[in-house]
Amino acid sequence: MTSVAPPRVAVGPEPAPFAVDAVTAGGGQVVPLGEEADALVWLSPRPEDNELLRHALAEGPGIRWVQLPFAGIEHVVAAGIVDAERAWTCAKGSYAEPVAEHALMLAMAGLRLLPARIRATSWGEQAGTSLYDAPVTILGGGGITQELIRLLTPLRAEVTVVRRRPDPVPGAARTVAADRLHDALPGALVVFLALALTPATERVIGRRELERMDERAWLVNVARGRHVDTGALVAALAAGAIAGAALDVTDPEPLPDGHPLWSAPNCIITPHSADTWEMVRPLLAARIRENVARFRAGQPLEGTVDPAAGY
Repeated sequence: MTSVAPPRVAVGPEPAPFAVDAVTAGGGQVVPLGEEADALVWLSPRPEDNELLRHALAEGPGIRWVQLPFAGIEHVVAAGIVDAERAWTCAKGSYAEPVAEHALMLAMAGLRLLPARIRATSWGEQAGTSLYDAPVTILGGGGITQELIRLLTPLRAEVTVVRRRPDPVPGAARTVAADRLHDALPGALVVFLALALTPATERVIGRRELERMDERAWLVNVARGRHVDTGALVAALAAGAIAGAALDVTDPEPLPDGHPLWSAPNCIITPHSADTWEMVRPLLAARIRENVARFRAGQPLEGTVDPAAGY
């Protein structure tokens, strides 16, 4: 068998031990940033570090592949850093399990009226809605959606997936293209947002979309805050146009103290905690390890980014 030299992989902005170990376990050699690097594992999810990433790429003209640490790469794309000259991968799909788990938890907490019961100081009346056999709509067709469908399967939920192309999603009762979103909203007990943020999906849920949702419906967002027109959502919640919203992401983010969403009784907010660093670190390590091994073997990488699509 022909021996393949270990790829030289830089880790930045700082060489965190878990990532160094993952590169080594994948058959790579960790090297400093510079001309000798064949690949770059970038660990900072912060937009303010984009210039550091740009500088790292300029220092490593031999870099042929870049691994990013997050699933949504909109700020890197907007900065003009993602190019077609290199292979780019992100963590899409890696964090699907904890994010889907969080989405389901938010939906069930809303349907079972847990925000009111947690604050209650007296017995109150019985109330709540079951998710069993319910129609559900999910925006997005990636790993989070696929994992969420698996979690919904024992509940016999009837899932409609809305995605850019209407390619079938396993486990979904139907898949429709994004231009049929308005047809997929009426009747859904829960509308989940689990899609990538691109210029085409900003404010994908606005006043018109909220008006098409049922009064009993809950909106659950575990994607990006800018998918939702916050002002329209505040108005819809206040008017009872929908039953409620459960948000792990908001626009703006962090949501300022005193914002109307904080005091809305039919709104649940978690601080972008569907995938905490403690949860995702071993999952990111697994993605790094697998992709280094694939890069060394010349095999297709996991989580490949389409620069044109922006995710």
